[in-house]
Amino acid sequence: HYSGRWRVRFCSRQLRLKKYMFVLISKCHYSKIHSLARWQRPFTLICLRVFVVNTLCVLFFSFSVFATNCGSEKEICSDGRIPAVDKTNLQNPEKWRYIPEYRIPSGSWRNRFLETWFATPFVFSEGDIGVGGGVAITDIDFRQQRRQEFAGIFLSYTSEGQQNYSIAWKRWVNQKEAEGMRGGVFQDERNYISLNSGYERTLTRRFFGLGDNSKQEGETSYLDEVTWFGGEAQFSNLLLLDDVIIKVGASAEHHDLGVGHVSTVPSMEEHYPILVNKAHSYTIGWTKFGLRWDTRDSLHNPYRGWHVGAQIDWAPIQTHGNQGGITSVKGGKVWSVPGIFHKNSNSREENPPTDSLAIHAEVHSSFGDLPFWALPSLGGNLRLRGYTPNRFVDRASWLAATEYRFWFLPRGLSITNDLRIERVGAAIFVEAGSVANSFSDLLDSKVQPSIGISIRIGLERAAIFRFDFGRGKQDTNFTVRFGLAF
Repeated sequence: HYSGRWRVRFCSRQLRLKKYMFVLISKCHYSKIHSLARWQRPFTLICLRVFVVNTLCVLFFSFSVFATNCGSEKEICSDGRIPAVDKTNLQNPEKWRYIPEYRIPSGSWRNRFLETWFATPFVFSEGDIGVGGGVAITDIDFRQQRRQEFAGIFLSYTSEGQQNYSIAWKRWVNQKEAEGMRGGVFQDERNYISLNSGYERTLTRRFFGLGDNSKQEGETSYLDEVTWFGGEAQFSNLLLLDDVIIKVGASAEHHDLGVGHVSTVPSMEEHYPILVNKAHSYTIGWTKFGLRWDTRDSLHNPYRGWHVGAQIDWAPIQTHGNQGGITSVKGGKVWSVPGIFHKNSNSREENPPTDSLAIHAEVHSSFGDLPFWALPSLGGNLRLRGYTPNRFVDRASWLAATEYRFWFLPRGLSITNDLRIERVGAAIFVEAGSVANSFSDLLDSKVQPSIGISIRIGLERAAIFRFDFGRGKQDTNFTVRFGLAF
């Protein structure tokens, strides 16, 4: 005879009995139950009691255990939902990201640690590069500009002398304060300026030869010591068309090559002495200009829309007076599809969990003189992810890819009281591509396939970490990367 509201309140109170307990986050909707559990402490009698009581709640009562009293005035609901905010005053509101006030903490660096800045140490060991370690320091609210600036420093060193030191900075140009009692900001991710610089000494770069017929058994290695700096800027609505995006940039890099440290394969200069001599102690300066039409609702994690565009990377300043460059054409489309573990497109929520299907294609063609390490390539973390980085290299390349992205933990989980993983998902990808000596030869080149699966961890809409495992012909590759491949 008790009302459903009383039972929901009872369940909610039971969930708060202990700070450390076995917590169930569940959803019952039209007799379909989706649940996940998070282990926090060993079982005790009271944990058993709480577990039994809340399991009954999960079985018989609705998801409103957490959603009850979650109105539009709240910054975040108990299950991680962010109630929708009013964007009527924004042009193309679907392209603006809302950042709640609780994700913009103020105060000293001690107060912001693990909220807007992170220090991540790491260690690793590999036979050819030795034992190493480093640290990645990132601040997503650099200089406390209300999330308008990002900065990162990345340092690593190994016992064999492999090194990596780099710094990056980025500022989003368009940002507006959100009105109302909830606070927060709106950010347009399409308009930004960025700078980066660094030094990297890699002992085990691979080279398999030029062309689509390069063999796995033809693998060689070389040492690549590179210093670089550069910057770029991207803007939309410059031509009074909001879907038109222009990108410009400039960079410079210097490479010194040496004997490779991969013990199981020969060094590159033994098999390709001419290529190595031409590319050693080489300085190159790049300029970049790109123009595209882009209707996607996000550049970092789109759910719908399409894009097509072209870019030219020209290197007018090179060692020995050489000149050359690369022209690129890219395009793709994204569709939102019905969710497997959730329902898509809740208009009452910011960034609801949305499954999607994406297709992508790109073509690159070089002109003039370029060192081998600057030519179009396939393999690695972006193109043909089932192959070793730079597995296929030549003067032209093409790639076609499709990816099915879905969220199996659509409400994520809490790490601390202030840090939450928004959602966890996966993707299945299929790719094909090839390289050739010229653009006209691409149609006759040998197609290389790649398939794989990826685990995705989303901290927010524009912050996706992916763990890709891909497989190609006689090759596999594992990648940990920030941001989507396309």
